[in-house]
Amino acid sequence: MRELVVAAVQMRSGVTPEANIEAMAGLVRDAASRGARYVQTPEMTGAVQKNRDGLRSILKTEADDPVLKEASSLAGELGIYLHVGSTAIDVGGDMTANRGVVFGPDGRALAHYDKIHMFDVDLDNGESWRESSVYQPGEVARTVDLDVARLGMGICYDVRFPHLFRELALAGADILTAPAAFTRQTGEAHWHVLQRARAIENGAFVISAAQGGVHEDGRETYGHSLIVDPWGRVIAEADHDEPGVIVASLQLDEVAAARSKIPNLKNAREYRVETGIEATRGERVA
Repeated sequence: MRELVVAAVQMRSGVTPEANIEAMAGLVRDAASRGARYVQTPEMTGAVQKNRDGLRSILKTEADDPVLKEASSLAGELGIYLHVGSTAIDVGGDMTANRGVVFGPDGRALAHYDKIHMFDVDLDNGESWRESSVYQPGEVARTVDLDVARLGMGICYDVRFPHLFRELALAGADILTAPAAFTRQTGEAHWHVLQRARAIENGAFVISAAQGGVHEDGRETYGHSLIVDPWGRVIAEADHDEPGVIVASLQLDEVAAARSKIPNLKNAREYRVETGIEATRGERVA
């Protein structure tokens, strides 16, 4: 039986990276002390900062970023896989990457992933976001091999694009991830169902660490970090928006079992879509 003890770290990152790094380190140490071999932090671990100039003032390249340096050190010290869900990285010019990085137990960076789908939305009550004005979208989906499992990397809004997670599952991912800073409004409506849907339709575990609460920059995030099994059952949840850690033991053979019962990854077929007009070749549709 393949087993992996995992943890999701819930944070309430502010605008100051130094304070966020200290909070991250304490929570990661807590997770490792509870037996976690893989630990995930949320989207924008390094800073939740909606002011563009304020964000630009703290940006570093990946090689110089203090969040990633601390994560590398922690992973090596604790002998764990540490997945920084994402942090803002300077990629030159006037743009920024929303980048997740996985570090191995030796402290070495194993893979990075830049968020592909930008959260450009207009919600109720005047809440509006335009990530594409700040962040450069990624162009490459990414898996990374842990010692007992393959991990598929996603970030927050990516979870609304099932084809991305399907491709990661088809590439062999046993575990899918969507570390997030979900707004309270969208989280209350869709957070749980989206995480469970991605697990069910791919027969995979889903781990999503979240930001939670009212942040220093004024935004409010939903929290409720989740770990979901391949049958769509929530096996661990932070049922609040406070900082903390959730831990679960993943029985990785459950992935093959779920995919054997409902082999939809194998049963998918190619098809075309026709409109009513095309289907009738110009005949009037009653």
